Amino acid sequence: MPRSKYLIVGASHAGLEAAAAIRLHDATGTLTMLTRDSHLPYSPTILPYVVSGRSRPDNIFLRDETYFAKHRVALVRGAAVVAVDTQAASVRTDTGADWQYERLLLATGAAPDVPPVAGLDEVPFHVLRTLDDAVRLRDAIGRAESAVVLGAGLVGMHAAENLTKSGVGVSVIEKEPHALSGYFSAAASSIIEQTFAANGVRMRMGRTLAAVARQGRGCTVTLDDGSTLAADLLLICTGVKPALAHLDGSGVATDRGILVDDRMRTNVANLWAAGDVAQGPGFWGGRLVSGILPSAVQQGGVAGADMAEDRGAKPFSGAVPLNTYSFFDRHAISVGMSTANHGNPDLEVDEIVDEDRATYRRIVLKEGRLVGIATVNEFVDPGIMWQLILRRIDLAPLKAAFLARPRETGRLLMSRIWR
Repeated sequence: MPRSKYLIVGASHAGLEAAAAIRLHDATGTLTMLTRDSHLPYSPTILPYVVSGRSRPDNIFLRDETYFAKHRVALVRGAAVVAVDTQAASVRTDTGADWQYERLLLATGAAPDVPPVAGLDEVPFHVLRTLDDAVRLRDAIGRAESAVVLGAGLVGMHAAENLTKSGVGVSVIEKEPHALSGYFSAAASSIIEQTFAANGVRMRMGRTLAAVARQGRGCTVTLDDGSTLAADLLLICTGVKPALAHLDGSGVATDRGILVDDRMRTNVANLWAAGDVAQGPGFWGGRLVSGILPSAVQQGGVAGADMAEDRGAKPFSGAVPLNTYSFFDRHAISVGMSTANHGNPDLEVDEIVDEDRATYRRIVLKEGRLVGIATVNEFVDPGIMWQLILRRIDLAPLKAAFLARPRETGRLLMSRIWR
């Protein structure tokens, strides 16, 4: 049975950052990464660009074979972990191989969350989570004239744009009242939706699929209001959920994800979790599944340092959402508690909607400190806004200037702090 001092399951951002942190403090301990993917590591965030053709599938990898050889990391591809035995300190892969470990990191990511829809099992449909998914979708677009995209989150909206630019007639179906509801208010989403509508995308908000039926090489979808749409291509983008099935009977505590503390430790000794599969501390309390790249990177680094017993390692500061979104040559950002309710007496919300210019800005403050910001077609530095939140910077002395000119004032503040 193969054995590794450090065993990392998953080879995207969290796993790679953990491996790098381990190697900073332990240059020789055996380190193995198992990935279910047959490809070298890549970021799921790049997949929409593979679909659009802007990025070649062979040019998106985060690391190459030389990197793994140089850092003495054994990358085992095509090895999906199907079971974890915490008593025996081993994992089993779908190839039947058992790996023993001294310290295990689960960075297994998330899988598409496909809703239960009558007839869906009988209809060919696409999801977008892996490189192979992206290549299949890219090839299918070339044969389609019409498409239905179920879900108006970031992945669904990216896909709808790519389909439209390829000459495909697109309908987007979303159960929430407005698109991108997890990131933007209704007023902000309205600007985005209008842009999509102006480019020919039919936006059907507040609707769900009641049933799907096969029709030739495509399908007919029936909505909850009884209306029907025919499509050559059906894409399901209704979110993802952490991959947890391999933990059945393991004793690892889970909720929506694997429960971890601020060192990314689970309830089981010598077992850590990070990235999209982990449910860790939120910046404002509680534990949540973050599901964004910056959190995956930070969590992976924290986990790797802790696994290597780095005494100087800092704990995870807590997840703060950060998303940037470009659409039809326009842009939007959402950082922190950007959709916080106007009625919360503890929050001060400054919202500006300019319908003529199709711009939007929403700033949320608590006790003089930034807790959330969202903009559409108005540029601010999302990384700086993220840092202002993480560092709990007191904006009171420059509050008026920040509300009037957040980009310039944010840059001024950070130039002082980063010196």
